[in-house]
Amino acid sequence: MPAHPTVRFQDQDLIRIGNRRHALLLAPSAGGRLVRWIHDGSDMLYWPQDADWSRPARIRGGNPLLFPFIGRHFVDGEAGRWRAPDGVVRALPQHGFARDLPFEVSEVDPRGSIRMALTDSALTHDSYPYAFAFEVAYRLTDDALEAEFRVENRGDTPMPFYAGHHFYFAVPHQLRTQARLSMPPARRVRQRADGSLTEGIAGERDYALDDPRLQDTFHVLDHPVPPCELMMPANAPAEGTRLRFHLDAPGSTVPWQAITTWTEREDADFYCVEPWLGLPDAIHRTGAAIWLPPGAQHCALCRIEVTRSGTPN
Repeated sequence: MPAHPTVRFQDQDLIRIGNRRHALLLAPSAGGRLVRWIHDGSDMLYWPQDADWSRPARIRGGNPLLFPFIGRHFVDGEAGRWRAPDGVVRALPQHGFARDLPFEVSEVDPRGSIRMALTDSALTHDSYPYAFAFEVAYRLTDDALEAEFRVENRGDTPMPFYAGHHFYFAVPHQLRTQARLSMPPARRVRQRADGSLTEGIAGERDYALDDPRLQDTFHVLDHPVPPCELMMPANAPAEGTRLRFHLDAPGSTVPWQAITTWTEREDADFYCVEPWLGLPDAIHRTGAAIWLPPGAQHCALCRIEVTRSGTPN
């Protein structure tokens, strides 16, 4: 395979796809991380200047990939553990192991697409005893980013999974009161300290990003799903930008279950809007996890469209 187009960024060789107007920088060896998404000279995603590349899963920025399970899992009140169908209790870090492990690049088109894959190995079998392929593809169009998950069960027993994105969008904390999030119909759910989930509360249509009801909240979706929109104020770095999330993209074989909203601190210059295929601790709730038959695969697509002030939607 020919050498991939790379650029040097923070002393790392990252793959670059796209053009001067619209481009991505990716680090396949660091959990398949999407590091930068640049549109019309603006960074759509937050990335810290002091990123510790020795611990990629701890970096707050870009788009970490969450697989095989999302969030925190509990067994007998102890976090970081899950009980498999055979009764064996296994350790699994929050959001799974994918963001810690290297992905192999299978396809690159420097004009605007890349496909990467993580497969099972000795590094995954103790925490997740399944033979799998987790493929992630990114594709750029003039004004949109399409992200695709493709999960294949390469074993001979049914395989549970629920994957997700963890997009860190660049929103200066001083502008949270002005930035808006427009949500499709959803129920707001949170996870209690023991791992259980709260009862769903009917969500609002519009929120300011400083609304405490958004913090660490799962917005469980009704289907079909109208677009979700993150709207930046006129004085933001990506001024007047609207990011429209299309979660019912043609080609998906499993539906997105929730959009999770979160930020780390009141002074953090990012806000996370995360499409998820499940909710935390789903493996312990009957019918909540996705179970993939042997030899089968599922695909989940989301498309994020960029528009600017004065640009027709």
